[in-house]
Amino acid sequence: MADRNRRLVLAERPSGMVDEQTVRVEESDVPQPGPGEALARVRYLSIDPTIRTWMDDVQGYLPPIALDEVVRGAGVAEVLESNAEQYRPGDLLFGFTGWQDYVLASEATGYQALPKGVSATLALNLFGVTGMTAYFGLIDVGQMQEGDVVVVSGAAGATGSTVGQIAKIKGAGKVIGIAGGERKCSWIADELGFDATIDYKSENVAARLRELAPDGIDLYFDNVGGEILDACLGQLALRGRIVLCGAISGYNDRASARGPVNYSNLITKRGRMQGFIILDYLDRFPEAQADIAGWLSTGEIKSAEHIVAGLENAPEALNLLFTGGNTGKVIVEV
Repeated sequence: MADRNRRLVLAERPSGMVDEQTVRVEESDVPQPGPGEALARVRYLSIDPTIRTWMDDVQGYLPPIALDEVVRGAGVAEVLESNAEQYRPGDLLFGFTGWQDYVLASEATGYQALPKGVSATLALNLFGVTGMTAYFGLIDVGQMQEGDVVVVSGAAGATGSTVGQIAKIKGAGKVIGIAGGERKCSWIADELGFDATIDYKSENVAARLRELAPDGIDLYFDNVGGEILDACLGQLALRGRIVLCGAISGYNDRASARGPVNYSNLITKRGRMQGFIILDYLDRFPEAQADIAGWLSTGEIKSAEHIVAGLENAPEALNLLFTGGNTGKVIVEV
């Protein structure tokens, strides 16, 4: 065991992309477990767009990360030694590990042992926040119906790629994925079974939506906000629904964000646009995880991870979400 704990702390609030001034590496002693605690070594970090929003001094569903505080984020850690009945050496635990090497787990910190047979990467992807967000956002918030024309932005990302696959399983009439670049569009069509794709980097999104969904969009799952959200609002079907999951296009530049022009279509089309936070569904995770386990066993759903090696590379891994450098779920192998 290393005798030091590397901690990546927030050194200053970023303006734009995270850079070398944003995060500082500190070292401290490895914490020692007290009564009812276990010492765990962080093995994997979940890299999610919301981490970037927590770096800003803006109140949200969780408070901003404080300066000089370890960067907040979920992860999987392996128990090394334990003074707690619920944790045994060798157990893999899921929770808010933060960007560091070691954590202390206890009943108060809320770490949960992974079920046997569930790998760490699957726990951070399909069985974790990513899969739960896709499942409940599509089915519960979006109220998807068989035959719906479903459009997904950020379709080659972790959540978007899962949304599209679940929509196909649930009998969508057509699933259209919006992604950046020919390679990503080919992947979601050829590997994941999306019916059609739009390359926002080379195609006119609004024009392609009119072509691919001439009768309108029944359900749009929004991961990006901005101009793509506006284009989908403009092509909304009667009683169409829009699920607001993320607005990644504006996370690095809040000052230039503008409201949608086509919002009045919600009136004429009697549409609905609703945001949600996955923390509201914590008590229902088991039902979604059971469905996803079944789909995995039959090959109806696929998991894709983009692995980045090294704790020190977590900031660069976060930036991949905003440059389009990833396909699937970004995970740091510590």
